[in-house]
Amino acid sequence: MSADTAEVQVRPGAEGDLASLTELYNHYVRETAITFDTVPFTAEQRLPWLRSHPEDGPHRLLVARDAVEGAQDRVLGYATSSPFRPKPAYSTSVEVSVYLAPHAAGRGIGTLLYERLFAALATEDVHRAYAGIALPNEPSVRLHSRLGFRHIGTYGEVGRKFGRYWDVAWYEKRLES
Repeated sequence: MSADTAEVQVRPGAEGDLASLTELYNHYVRETAITFDTVPFTAEQRLPWLRSHPEDGPHRLLVARDAVEGAQDRVLGYATSSPFRPKPAYSTSVEVSVYLAPHAAGRGIGTLLYERLFAALATEDVHRAYAGIALPNEPSVRLHSRLGFRHIGTYGEVGRKFGRYWDVAWYEKRLES
């Protein structure tokens, strides 16, 4: 664990995290094209999302919190594995994502979250992980490449947000189960 992540606690997400997780995600909804959601959520609206990520199984939510005394136990970020597509034959594939609080970027927390997520998925019947990255987003491209994802294609101008079209690059990681 690096010095930047030494004071970070990673654990499964819980309902007590919902307000902080919603606030963090809404930052990206309002300010960026990283997500193609366009309207901020209430915590109540995000509750089904949180509940769809139990502590075990292939669809998980891991939360990183600041464990430093006096840091008010704030959420630094989270990582999820979610169903890739709804049809049964896709059940051994997951779509993964990581979101960091703006003040937490550059500390290795995204790497830590993904490493813990992939370690948890190692005991599950999961064969592939996929990540979509709205472009441009060099930090996310570097993170995914560093963790063994390979670029498999780009959807051109697939989403429209903030009055312009955005490309999404797709990355794939082989998981051993």
